[in-house]
Amino acid sequence: MKFDLKALALASAILWGAAVLVVALVNLALGGYGQQFLEWLASFYPGYHASHTAWQIILVTIYAFFDGLIGGLVFGWLYNRFVRAAE
Repeated sequence: MKFDLKALALASAILWGAAVLVVALVNLALGGYGQQFLEWLASFYPGYHASHTAWQIILVTIYAFFDGLIGGLVFGWLYNRFVRAAE
């Protein structure tokens, strides 16, 4: 069975983007929640700083969406290559 690359990439993008958005919003509401996670994301998403501003939440969500998109695409492509090789 092979993966549909578009579906997997989009599902990964939505899942990772939503997860990061939820952590950032809860951090904004409660303060401190997931702060180390957000600081970790800031270490490799250029221009993102783990601060409590709407722009930073939008920016990290956009980064996470495209990160998930690319990650899902690469994972699906590799999986499909291995499935073909095993047949």
